[in-house]
Amino acid sequence: MSSSPKRILFISNGHGEDNHSSYVIETLLELYPDLDISAMPIVGEGNAYRRLNVPIIGPTQNMPSGGFSYINRWRFLTDLQAGLIGLAWQQLKAVWQYAPTCDLIMATGDTVSQGFAYSTGYPYVSFISCLSSLYEGKLYIGPFIGRFLRSPKCLAVVTRDPYTAQDLKKQGITKAKFGGIPSLDKLIPTGKDLHLKSDLPMVALLPGSRLPEAVRNFKLQLNLILEIIKVMPPNQIQFRAALVPKVMEQLDEIAISEGWQNSEGKLTYKSGEGIAEVECYSDAFSDILHNCTLMLGMAGLAVDQGVALGKPVIQVPGEGPQFTYEFAEAQTRLIGLCAQTIGTGPATPETLRQAAKKVVETVNNQDYLAACKEEGQNRFGPPGASVRIANLLLNYMGVEL
Repeated sequence: MSSSPKRILFISNGHGEDNHSSYVIETLLELYPDLDISAMPIVGEGNAYRRLNVPIIGPTQNMPSGGFSYINRWRFLTDLQAGLIGLAWQQLKAVWQYAPTCDLIMATGDTVSQGFAYSTGYPYVSFISCLSSLYEGKLYIGPFIGRFLRSPKCLAVVTRDPYTAQDLKKQGITKAKFGGIPSLDKLIPTGKDLHLKSDLPMVALLPGSRLPEAVRNFKLQLNLILEIIKVMPPNQIQFRAALVPKVMEQLDEIAISEGWQNSEGKLTYKSGEGIAEVECYSDAFSDILHNCTLMLGMAGLAVDQGVALGKPVIQVPGEGPQFTYEFAEAQTRLIGLCAQTIGTGPATPETLRQAAKKVVETVNNQDYLAACKEEGQNRFGPPGASVRIANLLLNYMGVEL
């Protein structure tokens, strides 16, 4: 082994991609603590890396679109006005300067991150975590990303699901390998007491993580609950919300604005149908997912994680920028039978009434719930992605454990 530690650079273009990479980094450091790891998050501040104290080699900045300019081209214009091109150029120069000192580069994401890695001329591994053949049955490989993935400098193309790896091999990319979704490895229940009644179905509320959108989504879900209890009495169903800390901090204001009461994270609403209750947590995501019967999902990765556990999701589109009808519809194609999307635009009162009926119908459909358990495993493959990907990277760096 050489006297200097092996060095790897992670490039990612999105918050979800940062998270995927951070879980791989945690596993890498468990397997090989001497590794020298740095990162270049292209979108946002790279908080997932910063939490692990991973050095960031170039400038970062939050853009108005939050990284979702591909959904709405108008948002792309706002990013341009905020200095997107100048920022990207500075980031690219930082990558070019740093790459020659690395033993390997890991690019997580789509065309942008892969293009950054390709442009260095140094060996890299592509983790196309946001791309899947499950959307259309066959992954369209455009001219740019096709060039990046087929480059001799691209040592492996890692996919998020087994089907995509098989599809890419059929398309001639023989170095495609199933990796999986690293965050699934962290979905271990902590034993948090959720105060559940074991004989009642539990609905998980997943409004997303990005503010202010997550707050708007959560308010919409509270209104949906009021429609649900008109169809199914509140003493026959229970609700738990998995919120990020910044949404938890606003619970008092949210409750007041929607006519609910908040008492230490427990929201209540008195109506003619009885008292609706929602217990909210910022530290029980895994426990809520494992124990729920059904998800009300207005998120991306969190919903994928639940589906991988075999949980169905009902999606009601919001105003965005992330969770719009276009996003929900794409998510439905990715997830398959486990997802049901209600409405074709930002939710209306009628959308919520239809969604409420669908929730009640779903929690009482045992055959469907059983089918979702099987489907989740089939679509996302077995857990262990962090270890599979970490071992692959160490192998390409010539590390023997």
